[in-house]
Amino acid sequence: MAKVKVSQRVLDGLEAVRQSGIVNMLDRPVVARLAEEFGFDEAARWIEAHRGLYAQGVFRGFEPTEER
Repeated sequence: MAKVKVSQRVLDGLEAVRQSGIVNMLDRPVVARLAEEFGFDEAARWIEAHRGLYAQGVFRGFEPTEER
């Protein structure tokens, strides 16, 4: 299965929350809130707007898009 592609900014936010160890990444609402609290507004918006893709990414992984 392919990883879920996200922008580098979204990936940075997801990784910041994951590395904090504060929350289980399956707790989507808290992950989005923490991303926003950490200053990753784009990641927080993406998580809320793409709930299904977020869930897939938690299990398959995330990778940055080719865009710069």
